[in-house]
Amino acid sequence: MARDAQAALVALNRFGFGARGGASGDLINASSDPRGFVKAELARPNGVLLEVSGLQSTPQLGQAVFAYQDQVKQAREAAKAAAPAETPPAAPTERNAGLRRNPSLNAAATEIAGQMGEAKPADNAAKPDAMQPNAAAPPAAKPAPQPLNVIQKTFRAEALARLQRATLAECGFTERLVAFWSNHFCISASKGELTRIWAGAFEREAIRPHVLGRFADMLRAVEQHPAMLFFLDNQQSLGPDSRAGQNRKRGLNENLAREIMELHTLGVGGGYTQGDVTSLARIITGWTFAGRQGQLGSPGSFVFNVNAHQPGPQVLLGKSYEATGLAQGEAALADLARHPSTANFIATKFVRHFVADDPPPALVARLRDVFVKSDGDLKALAMALVDSDEAWRAPLTKMRSPYDFLVASGRLLARVPEDPSRYLNGLNLLGQPLWSPPGPNGFPDTNAAWAAPEGIKLRLDIAAQIGAQLGNNIDPIDLLEFAAADAASIETRRTIERAESRQQALALLLMSPEMQRR
Repeated sequence: MARDAQAALVALNRFGFGARGGASGDLINASSDPRGFVKAELARPNGVLLEVSGLQSTPQLGQAVFAYQDQVKQAREAAKAAAPAETPPAAPTERNAGLRRNPSLNAAATEIAGQMGEAKPADNAAKPDAMQPNAAAPPAAKPAPQPLNVIQKTFRAEALARLQRATLAECGFTERLVAFWSNHFCISASKGELTRIWAGAFEREAIRPHVLGRFADMLRAVEQHPAMLFFLDNQQSLGPDSRAGQNRKRGLNENLAREIMELHTLGVGGGYTQGDVTSLARIITGWTFAGRQGQLGSPGSFVFNVNAHQPGPQVLLGKSYEATGLAQGEAALADLARHPSTANFIATKFVRHFVADDPPPALVARLRDVFVKSDGDLKALAMALVDSDEAWRAPLTKMRSPYDFLVASGRLLARVPEDPSRYLNGLNLLGQPLWSPPGPNGFPDTNAAWAAPEGIKLRLDIAAQIGAQLGNNIDPIDLLEFAAADAASIETRRTIERAESRQQALALLLMSPEMQRR
């Protein structure tokens, strides 16, 4: 069978995370049957699940964080009682505070590349004068690092499991689908301790089991997950006429209802009104999670609190929903999942992510029809995308997100992460902190967001540091064969061949269109 290097590059870059280096043979394997190579992952639905020893369930993590918070409170009270007159420590200087807020490019890039034993500088290596105004003075003793708490340990363990899966995947299509849906139904770890400890579990429990399943099932799992309920404050929403609402003199919080309609299903202009938002907010009152006392259920688990639920029937998008408690909200979500506006919104966003910032209308229409006729079968949606000619003909012009770029670089360098710090710091530096988008609409998915000059400069700095540390032991020409082979452009090949050093050549390869575009 004839091999098609260009189609193999599309298979790996557009649908996956790029070719792996070493002896993977990804590009060769993809070149003989590019579409079959991508579809192979869709035939392994259990491969989407992330079952790693030590990763706990949401209720278990909820109990852990509640216990941790109690310990912190007790320690503070004990410290206050032991030293009531102690002078509080001085606030950090502006200069030092700024250093903490803005980690150096060198530090972040060093961690991304990983430390090579023979190249690791000594702790007392010479520093620039600006960082060492009194060169003759001995360096100040560094304070001992504080041990990680349970929230930090959990977040790092979840991040490492996700990064390792993305790095080791053959193509990475299902992992790209996980990232897409996780960003579509995003929460933010920066909301508070609960969302930070639950961020990875939310993705494992509410997203991954349904990536190749039905959209309606994913929608229900997401909206009933404690992480989403906390992120969008639904535990604070009380039916005005409910027992709790009457007792506490509080009412609705419409955050979750609004984002379900605007961001998760119908989309802006999807045919709903503010009245519909209010109706949905009433319908899902009582959707909450059990707190630390466990009065409603196991701490950290989803519960329906009938005392907080707005009684009576509700009208949403012209349809009346009877007062059936929890089932009232589940019926409303099921109808939203099947709404024509939802099909159009999801198809458009799906094509924009994988194909082009300006989605081809014919492809959007075809995927919309598949979504409707299959009752929201997401595997069928993914298959239809891979089967489309538009997805293979469109040029690779979309900019990789920071996450895609760092994962693709690690794959090409055949470096399976053993510590998530190098990636987490790099993502922070490049403006895409893991599981922490700036708003409920997730991270942007267009070139305008990731191809800005400042962002490109930061990528170049990271690529240069990786090249400086690893270039001596890697032949960039060989890496280019792993990454693109005959699909590499003449310009890229000449640029790498004419580099002044291997280090520079590696940096240029990482910044090439073959590595930056998908």
